[in-house]
Amino acid sequence: MKITCLLLATCTSAIALHAQRTGDPKMTESWEPKAPIVTPGKTAADAPSDAIVLFNGSNLSQWESEKGGAATWTIADGAMTVKPQSGGIKTKQGFGDCQLHVEWRSPAVVKGEGQMRGNSGIFLMGRYELQVLDSYNNTTYSNGQAGSIYKQHIPLANASRQPDEWQTYDIIFTAPRFYPDGRVKSAARITVIHNGVLVQNNVEIWGQTQYIGIANYEKHADLEPIFLQDHGDLVSFRNIWIRPL
Repeated sequence: MKITCLLLATCTSAIALHAQRTGDPKMTESWEPKAPIVTPGKTAADAPSDAIVLFNGSNLSQWESEKGGAATWTIADGAMTVKPQSGGIKTKQGFGDCQLHVEWRSPAVVKGEGQMRGNSGIFLMGRYELQVLDSYNNTTYSNGQAGSIYKQHIPLANASRQPDEWQTYDIIFTAPRFYPDGRVKSAARITVIHNGVLVQNNVEIWGQTQYIGIANYEKHADLEPIFLQDHGDLVSFRNIWIRPL
């Protein structure tokens, strides 16, 4: 009986394999829907055709101060630089799921150490911080260095360039979802490539960034601004674009 079942199973598998190899390939072809056409930039850093350019080097029209009113950071040579004590800036438009490209540079003149050296931050939805820090030969806590999800996830590598060299973050962000009563339906997730090196691989964000205490979620709108932090250091940014997903 066992021999008969084994022979039957072998024959069945052979027949299935033969049908797969000799069947109609059209049975596994999908023609609809068609992928939308997006024209890529001339380089990987350039905005694709469907991106929203948040900063092109000439003005801060897409941004406003966290204190209210116009953003007052300094613009020079195609970059904007934190104006210490002026406060952070945020986009006038809100975003959720997105692909975000940001280029940043820590100051040429190195001052301080640890968290007091070239510090800023990119806050997705104004709440979830990807750390910006001069982490080139600069020791600090691992979940607070460049490429970290601040106070949550240590980067997979330290891919930092020297001060005064431009660095890139390419970010894929999935916003959290909430039930009507405020409970978390699905947590936020993020992938980060720092200077071409994967440093965060689709990690789950634990909640809103906290300097002290444990991160937690609070229900918020589906679309919220991108926020850039004024930490008192002369960090510069350029070529910022986003693709809502």
